[in-house]
Amino acid sequence: MNFFDIIWFIFIIFAFTPVLQQKYLENMRIRTIRSMEKKMNSRVITLIHRQETISFFGIPLSRYIDIDDSEQILRAIRLTEKDMPIDIILHTPGGLVLAAEQIAKALIRHPAPVRVFIPHYAMSGGTMLALAADEIYLDENAVLGPVDPQLGEYPAVSILQVVREKGIENVDDKTLILADMSQKAVNQVKSTIKKLLQDRMDSEKASFLAELFTSGKWTHDYPISYEEIKNLGISVRNDLPEEVYELMELYPQAGNRRPSVQFIPIPYKLPEKGNK
Repeated sequence: MNFFDIIWFIFIIFAFTPVLQQKYLENMRIRTIRSMEKKMNSRVITLIHRQETISFFGIPLSRYIDIDDSEQILRAIRLTEKDMPIDIILHTPGGLVLAAEQIAKALIRHPAPVRVFIPHYAMSGGTMLALAADEIYLDENAVLGPVDPQLGEYPAVSILQVVREKGIENVDDKTLILADMSQKAVNQVKSTIKKLLQDRMDSEKASFLAELFTSGKWTHDYPISYEEIKNLGISVRNDLPEEVYELMELYPQAGNRRPSVQFIPIPYKLPEKGNK
């Protein structure tokens, strides 16, 4: 084997290794999901948005809730018997309102119980999906977030605030158009949240929570903790099955950068007294 053959062989190894690793992860994910379904007697659906390294060149790809996600989840729901529970593993920064509302409304229509498991965070549209579930399982250190709509780079409620403070006569036509769109977006999302909640609580409480989550009281990335969710009167549990965390390990972040956090990934406990 000459020098050029060696170089070519090394190139082939580097080119196909990411593909083989990705295939291994996909097989392990399916195996873990199957195991969870047997244990819980349910349909398990994952909506996990992580940055993954994909393709021969190891290019990282970031994801969010989009139309493709809503199409796939709606298909999974259609393929599930009406009396079979649905369990969703949720980890997302949010995404398109259209897609999130489609998924949320489909979950509400499913006759059997729907549970959502959130090991780390489910922000914005992810929170909308959590509020559509019959049961929310939230790790004690995980968070939800506000669902106030965003128009481009600006919060809709902030655009409305600018018009209120400056007055209609002191803003240009483009800002007025954005304000009109903002008001419609806020009304739409607020109405959706109220509909998601009103079957599990009285109308007054549902209206209060819909206003709270969409009013812009918090910044859009404000982390709403387990304790806050519980204090708001939303039913939530923190006893997530261990399989949920195991499944998250099969969705690693892109590995093409130096890690900023490292530890030995095994459970630790203090030694018993008298033992060294």
